[in-house]
Amino acid sequence: MPDKKGLLNSSLANKSVVDRVVEQITGAIINGELKPGDKLPTEVELCESFQVGRNSVREAIKVLESYGVVFIKRAEGTFVSSSFNHRMLDPMLYGLILAKDSGESIIELRKVVDIGIMFVVFEKATEKDLQYIQKELNQLENKVMSKNALAKQVLEQDIRFHTAIVLSAHNELINNIANYIDRITIPSRLQTMKKILESNERVRFIELHHQIEKMIKQKNTAMISKVIEDHYMFWKSY
Repeated sequence: MPDKKGLLNSSLANKSVVDRVVEQITGAIINGELKPGDKLPTEVELCESFQVGRNSVREAIKVLESYGVVFIKRAEGTFVSSSFNHRMLDPMLYGLILAKDSGESIIELRKVVDIGIMFVVFEKATEKDLQYIQKELNQLENKVMSKNALAKQVLEQDIRFHTAIVLSAHNELINNIANYIDRITIPSRLQTMKKILESNERVRFIELHHQIEKMIKQKNTAMISKVIEDHYMFWKSY
């Protein structure tokens, strides 16, 4: 049983009750008061600790379950999840999508993540990883330069190219976050891809991808910011 003097014993008076119960329980998990696999206190114990009604506690548990933070075993109780669940990042993504000026914010977020990933890739990418990146780049070039290129198919291959890079970091958490960022960028990137295919910019688009591949092979840290910034030139303009 978690220490009664910890976060689970904090009063939630005069606050948005369900949200604050959710916040207190997640806070207890983040701070180690509750660990993966731990059983949560009973509804009665949580009501006493938080000084709130049973309905509020039940609603908070439902929210946490929907996020994949906890799971319920019938007749046993509620437990902290022991493994990552993609639903855990959904609230953050919805917040990004609904935020004012979200388009610019999402591009900035993607840029920060891409730059950080490159440093890890430089350190951990193997020769096999580099060959995989090259293979996906060749496929992308073939699709982009095809006379009958379709924006959706090109974007799917573009995602595979960038996924190959992310996988070269050999870090599951980085991979999960990158995948989620991909999800919220797909609509705007699809529109950008349509514009590229309609214009005379196909060659330039592929050149920008070759710059990334070359930079990774050379492990050229001095070029990371510029190459990533150049890579977004079409996305930002469209």
